[in-house]
Parts: sequence; C-alpha cells; structure tokens
Amino acid sequence: MKEFRRVARLMGSAFELCVVHSDKEQSETLLDIGIDEIARIEELLSEFRHTSETSKINDSAFQSAVEVSRETLALIQRALQISELTSGTFDITAARLKGLYEFKGEEVRLPQSVEIDRVLNEVGYQHIRLDYKNSTVSFNRALKINFAAIGKGYASDCVKKLWLDQGVVSGYVNASGDLNAFGSRADGSDWKVGVANPDNADEMLLYVPTEKLSAATSGDYVQFFVHNGQRYSHNINPLDGLPLKGVKSVTVLSPSAELSDALATAVYVMGSDKGIRFINQLPNTHCIIIDDRNRLFLSEGLNYEKVNP
Repeated sequence: MKEFRRVARLMGSAFELCVVHSDKEQSETLLDIGIDEIARIEELLSEFRHTSETSKINDSAFQSAVEVSRETLALIQRALQISELTSGTFDITAARLKGLYEFKGEEVRLPQSVEIDRVLNEVGYQHIRLDYKNSTVSFNRALKINFAAIGKGYASDCVKKLWLDQGVVSGYVNASGDLNAFGSRADGSDWKVGVANPDNADEMLLYVPTEKLSAATSGDYVQFFVHNGQRYSHNINPLDGLPLKGVKSVTVLSPSAELSDALATAVYVMGSDKGIRFINQLPNTHCIIIDDRNRLFLSEGLNYEKVNP
C-alpha cells in the first residue's frame, strides 16, 4: 500500500487530498473524484460566483423566496442548528461585519459604534426563513450569507463519503490545515493533526490522533493587529461586531469536518473559559485553545501527544 496525494487551490484554500491504495491508476481516479467534488461544491456555494446558489440567495432572498437545491437547503438548516447550539457565536450572516474594518498592514480603521449598530441590524441567523416543502430560502432583513466557516468542512465530508462509497479504507482531505482523515497510514500508524505555536507556525506544541475525528482550526496566526497595546484578530464577533481578542488559536475535533469547522469559529468567539465548558458538554468532541498569553486549555478526555521542548 502507498500514499497517493494531490494538491489543488479550491474554495480559496490549499487542499491536499490523499488516498492509501495499492494501485496508482485507481488512486489517480479517486483523487480526480475528490477534486471534482470540491470544485462542484465551490460552484454551488461560493459567494464570489454570480451563478452560485449563495449569490442567488444574497441577491434576491430579501425581496422574495429563492428556490435552491435540497443540498443547499439542508446545509443552511444545519448551519442554523449550530447557531442555535452556540447561542449565535457561529452565524453564516456575519460576513457583513468584516467590511466595517480596513485591515491594511499596520494601519487599521476602527468604525464608530453607530456604524457597527447599523450593520448589526443586517446580521442575524434568526432572520433566515426556510420553506422545506418548496425548498426555498428567504430573509426578513437585508442579510448576506456565506459559508466560509463551514463550507470547507462540508466539502471535506462529501469527498470522504464518496471515497468510502468507492471502497477506500484510508485517506484524508486537508484544507489548509483542517484535517479530515480516516483509516490509517500506509505503514499502519495513525493520522495525526499538529497544533502549532501561534507565534511560530513551524513549531508543533502537540499532536492529536484523528481516528474517527476531524480537526479544524480557527485563529489569528497571520491575521491580527495591535491597537493601543491590545492584540485583536481580523475575525469579528457576530454578537457585538467587534474584533475578537483574548484567544490566538482554537482547534476542534469532532466526528464531522463540517461540525469541527463551525465549532472552531464558535469557540473562538466564546473565548477560552466558556469555550472549554461548552465543548465539554458535547459528545465525542474535543478542543485545544491557546489564549493571548500562550496558555494552553484542553477539553476533558482529549488524547494527545505533547512535543518535548
């Protein structure tokens, strides 16, 4: 058995796909299937493609109900369920808030509170209406949605399902560090995800085996700024419209890449103490949080290997 890999730029991220197989030609076909599936989902969900269902929703759902595929409707439904579960710290309508800020190198423009309040009026998953009978989406406010915090995980899960249906027993989808692995490596060892030092991406702090779990990370490794001595993320809190602070990195592991993707964002917003308490209430779900003082917080029962300094 060998590990066959393919790298592609899709959904605004670097994807690496790997299958463990004995046949090179069959492996290439399986990798093609995976790449094609991610490209299909990008066409379906990208807010930057005017023919996507996301663009059609954003263009018209405030004026009238927009008919979408059952696939998109189901994804939005699950996103709304996660929003309810996380008390709104995950919200697919939050992207408008980032437009309030100008992140250009060292220069940062902070909006006035009146500007934030105006945009917050156009944010809120509670204002999305789904009609399951007619497969339509509508808004009762002038919202915009995107799937940036859940779409890559969803695509990863779709590829994994296709491969399993094809009889693949081992492989992974790595979306810019978010790892959805199954089975074991060609040498029989476990797939592992590394949690990096937020101040040095080349330095691993610990490794976590990912058997039956998918890992996703949200953090400010690169996108952050310092204002009046306080470090802020480029990510925005959907509840108050302010840049996040207090946490550098959150890694969540759960049975689904889609869920890990969304929960990593939600826990990042919650902060270390509340985030750990929240994750400890969920079955088969774990997290690693590094705060802005480089303190490490681990959820209960996490299986990990610490890297010796």
